[in-house]
Order: sequence, then C-alpha cells, then structure tokens
Amino acid sequence: MMAAPDRSRRVLFSAACERNKAPILAVLQQWLEPPARVLEVGSGSGQHAGYFCRQIAGLTWQPSERAEALVDLAVALAGLDPTGLARGSRLDEPLELDVRRPEQWPRGPFDAVFSANTCHILPAAALPELLAGSSQVLRPGGLLLLYGPFHDGGVHNAPSNAAFDAHLRSIDPAMGVRDAIALGEQARDLGLEPIAEVGMPAHNRMLILQRRAAPHA
Repeated sequence: MMAAPDRSRRVLFSAACERNKAPILAVLQQWLEPPARVLEVGSGSGQHAGYFCRQIAGLTWQPSERAEALVDLAVALAGLDPTGLARGSRLDEPLELDVRRPEQWPRGPFDAVFSANTCHILPAAALPELLAGSSQVLRPGGLLLLYGPFHDGGVHNAPSNAAFDAHLRSIDPAMGVRDAIALGEQARDLGLEPIAEVGMPAHNRMLILQRRAAPHA
C-alpha cells in the first residue's frame, strides 16, 4: 500500500496527452469491449488514465510507473474527482512497474495492456521485455495497444519523425523511434500477433497486437 501522496507537490501536466487523448479514446472505444480491465504501462502524468475512465463505462484502469516517477503519478491521480468517472468505471491505485523486472508485473489476466510514447524512450533491449510481460498478463485474445511514432525498416513516415529519432539517439543511443516490422516479429515469438495498425495525428500510430490462445506453431 502506498503512503498518502504529498498534495503539495507540483502536479504533472503533458501537453502531448491533451492533444492525443481524444484520438486515442476513439481507438479504445473501437477495440475494447467493456467491462474491460486495462493495465497502462508508463502512465506519466495520469491524464490518459483519468480521461479514459471518465469517458468509457465499465473500465477498470490500472496505472503504473517506474519507482522514480510513481509518487508524482499518485499525486496527479489523487486530485481527480472520483464522482466524475463513467458508470461502472474504476481507477486503481498506481503501482510500481519496471518492465525489465518480471516480478513487478501485476497479476492478470488483463483484457488489454496500453502504453503511449514509451517504446522510443525504453532502451531497445527492454522492448522484448515489454512484449513478454504484456503477453504474460493478458488473457488469451487480449490486446496490446502501443501508441507513438514508429518506422518501417528504417523508413520514416515523416521528416519530423526522422528528426525526432536523431534527437533521441543524440541524447541516449539506447533510445530511438522503433521499427514496427521488427517489433511485430519479436512479438510473434512471444505469443502476440500483430492484427491492426491505426494511423494517428502528428504521424503517430497505434499498433494493435493480440495474445494468441495457444503457442505459435
């Protein structure tokens, strides 16, 4: 059980979350079948968690963050009005989750795992662990939804994404815009099948992968 958050701390705010929350909501409404239990990996400011629980009835949302960001997330979520949630929706207390630590993944099954703008921040070596952990906690047929910029075999879909990729790698060579094709191949080996891709504003995408009911033959 987390200690009560210090409400005097500065509440995080992400302009990107404000811009993309409505387009992402449209995808979730299309693909989720409430009641749905969703694990969010890398909840950041908590804006997505609060917004989706206010808009989708029957949603149980589990926010998560790494240890160094968990208190800020808890402060942000503590300021939400619980009476404003959609009918039958619940926003759970945030939990600590580093995808590279298998023991921190929560007990499933979840109907979906959602993560926005984390793949390009995570070290490249951590992506298989994100995929493997998601596959582990998803129910058969459950969905992994990954939002952000991606390229295909090194070919970017916009000059701005190529520039963003170069910027990230200049900060840390382990970061960078990820290859959607390679990610899909890794996912297949870990029990997840790419089933759809949705174009999003600002040259982002939503990759949708589904946990197979049985191991890949």
